[in-house]
Amino acid sequence: MPHVPDFIPGCTPDSAADPAADLAPGSAPASAQDFAPGSVPDGERLARAALTRLTEPGDETVGRWVRELGAAALVRGLTGAGPPPKGAREERLAGCRARAALLDPAGDLDAVARLGGRFLCPGDREWPGQLDDLGDARPLGLWVRGRANVRLWALRSVAVVGARACTDYGSHVAATFGAGLAERGWVVVSGAAYGVDGAAHRGALAAGGATVAVLASGVDVPYPRGHTELIDRIAEQGLVLAELPPGGHPTRSRFVLRNRVIAALTRGTLVVEAEYRSGSLVTARRARRLGRHTMGVPGPVTSGLSAGVHELLREEASLVTDADEVVELVGRIGELAPERRGPIVARDLLEPTAAGVLEALPGRGGGRLDDIARDAALSRDRTLAGLYELQALGFVERRGDLWQLAGPPSTSGTPKPPGRRPTVRRGGT
Repeated sequence: MPHVPDFIPGCTPDSAADPAADLAPGSAPASAQDFAPGSVPDGERLARAALTRLTEPGDETVGRWVRELGAAALVRGLTGAGPPPKGAREERLAGCRARAALLDPAGDLDAVARLGGRFLCPGDREWPGQLDDLGDARPLGLWVRGRANVRLWALRSVAVVGARACTDYGSHVAATFGAGLAERGWVVVSGAAYGVDGAAHRGALAAGGATVAVLASGVDVPYPRGHTELIDRIAEQGLVLAELPPGGHPTRSRFVLRNRVIAALTRGTLVVEAEYRSGSLVTARRARRLGRHTMGVPGPVTSGLSAGVHELLREEASLVTDADEVVELVGRIGELAPERRGPIVARDLLEPTAAGVLEALPGRGGGRLDDIARDAALSRDRTLAGLYELQALGFVERRGDLWQLAGPPSTSGTPKPPGRRPTVRRGGT
């Protein structure tokens, strides 16, 4: 006889015709408040919590079944307490029935509550609506540690991901971006892994900012173990999210599926370092398919850890070099990165006539007034006025009939004060 999950409403044979069968045991009949916008009935929450243990994250078939049958009916069908969903293979049903013996969604809800957390479902006021873009691959729910509002934080968030075995360059860049985004009021989202993920989280935390870790395990199972302290700190200062129920352990496939949540949750995904075969590239490409911004930080062309990022940039991701450029892409209209230019040197401040005269002077030796006027395409009088202005500023000096640059060529174009021999380079800055 199949295991009957008595925590799910309507699991007894007589309940099929009971109009209150979809309520949690012992609850009052459904009221308008139970189904008010942003309110999820207890029975729905229990059923979805059960499904996070019965099924794997990101299963689009399960998502379709939930959409067609409802969560409670699907739990009954998968555990043998009701008709199985259409198209369910016996192998899948056998696996679900085996897992059903361990189901205790009320206990899971209590476990996450003891951590100061909660279980969010689609329809909750705190549910981040951008996850709905995943369609049937949308999470059945999110297990949460942390006090912040998930929906509000996700509205202004950026994913920063990359290689686990990153270089010192990658770690430094990730921490710099994490801190820079946090200082600009953006939430940094990553996967709490070694390498780029951890550096991005630490950068945000060090700046006193907000960060979110999306785990491929339960929120009470820090992974990797070496990041236990980091994940606990994120839970205190930010948010830790997971699709798996308490006690859930990560697997290779769960890491890949976790990436779709990171991609959908955020306004854009930034890849710092990644090889050609990298989960970070999976995240970025999923983000692009969802209509999110994808960004990459360039690295040395000789580094295999930058090869994947460079490939992403060739696929029309945006190249960024600092947090300002990220914000310009993902932020509101008008949040522009500052104009990039080299340092201003003294010759940049010259009037056009004086600058033209300075350009016309020979780089070596000197030149006569008539020759300089011809090369500058100016009259003799205007050229002479420009030369005296340049002499007063310390750029040139006169030796008899010749005018010449004052001193040896300079790499900065900055003159020395009058009375000293300034260093000036002929040509651009």
